[in-house]
Amino acid sequence: MAAALLANTLYSVGFVLEKRALTSLPEVSIRQPARLLGLVLRSPLWIGGSLSLAAGFGAQLAVYRTLPIAAAQGIFVSGLVLLVLLSARLLGEETTGRERYALGAILAALLMVVLSLKEGSDQVSRDAPYQLILLVCVPSLAAGVWLYGSAERRTRHRHRMPTTGVEYGVAVGLLYGVSSLAIKGVSSYLTSNGLGSAVVELLGSPYPYLLLFTGAFGLVMSQAALQRCRASLIVPVCTTVTCLYTAVLGTLSFGESLPHDPLRLALRLAGTVLAVAVLLSMPKHDPAPKPPIGAKELTPP
Repeated sequence: MAAALLANTLYSVGFVLEKRALTSLPEVSIRQPARLLGLVLRSPLWIGGSLSLAAGFGAQLAVYRTLPIAAAQGIFVSGLVLLVLLSARLLGEETTGRERYALGAILAALLMVVLSLKEGSDQVSRDAPYQLILLVCVPSLAAGVWLYGSAERRTRHRHRMPTTGVEYGVAVGLLYGVSSLAIKGVSSYLTSNGLGSAVVELLGSPYPYLLLFTGAFGLVMSQAALQRCRASLIVPVCTTVTCLYTAVLGTLSFGESLPHDPLRLALRLAGTVLAVAVLLSMPKHDPAPKPPIGAKELTPP
């Protein structure tokens, strides 16, 4: 629990620092990844945010060694509260009433998952068949890249409505979901005897290569999306998709059983369904900006 809360704090601080750094940079694009990397690597604030995210990655490894995947993801969602508070304080972002209700429902889903936990009764798996992992991850990566590209094409329409970034968040969330499964796989090698043998075994698995792919593409895609959209919305959407993806497919892939007690099973499933329902109901567009006070409204003749 302590490692999970620490990971939440580090991830929230990291995203907010990166968003603040991106607001002062020229517009970035996934079509110019070299330029994007050159810009962000010259920003000390962005580097600080990246270091915070990297430290959160280390804390996440510790979590996966001690908690089942579904339970860990439920706790990770709690970081959304801190993220929204930091976004309002440091970035000046305001959430709508509908979005606040949605975040409240996500926290209710988190509470259901936490209440479904019982120390010593949940199985923590250490490994999964490589073929199954690739069967799950490769289509997910393709879907995430395709969805992001579709959102990019729509944003280039001249008369488009301002986007909230939900589609970007879902796309990046799929990539980070794959990354989360890879982190779970890497954590299983931390218990091997001898560092040398553990590294050799790890390199023979698909996990480091999945991390490289999701790290490279996720970095470029997330930074471009984060610059255009509110962190207080896009990051919660991304986090929710990542958690649901990892909890559902990770539990199946790594063979971690669901609770046998009917009440605990109902709480865990209800929390997952509630989070999905909230994600589907979130607004896809920001409201159009209001005209300045005193400005005349133009009407067609």
